[in-house]
Amino acid sequence: MTILKKKLDANQYNLKDQVVAINRVTKVVKGGKNMSFAALVVVGDSASGVVGYGSGKAKEVPQAIRKGIESAKKNLFRINLTETTIPHQVLGRYGSGQVLLKPAPEGTGVIAGGAVRAVMTSAGVQNVLTKSLGSPNPHNVIKATFDALIQLRDRAEVANMRGKTVEEM
Repeated sequence: MTILKKKLDANQYNLKDQVVAINRVTKVVKGGKNMSFAALVVVGDSASGVVGYGSGKAKEVPQAIRKGIESAKKNLFRINLTETTIPHQVLGRYGSGQVLLKPAPEGTGVIAGGAVRAVMTSAGVQNVLTKSLGSPNPHNVIKATFDALIQLRDRAEVANMRGKTVEEM
């Protein structure tokens, strides 16, 4: 199922960035070792349920983070939320990484680790249970989390797809 998403303008949101992972990469060349850094960044506006991720590479950490933020701003998604949690349980997959997201009652908080927590807090989800399965690689975990978030549907959308009214559901 292909999902058509319209381009979201990063300037109209109050985006907060969060660095998920920084990786130091060394390339061995004739003259010695060339060091470089790769940064994985999540940006989001928790008030409007908008979140995105990006990756940046540079010779120094601050430049890599800046590039990651710019990349994330070009890759924004709007998430379907019900008050403070997600509408239904969903399993996102990317590569060998899988992320299970379950709705939680008020007061539960974000039960998530590392990369998934960064995405959930940036998206404005306040109560959710998560489990990261398979690959612990932060890139795969974040992409699997986004796959799960894109699969979320609200009641009106499901009713429309089934040709029913919201009251019939």
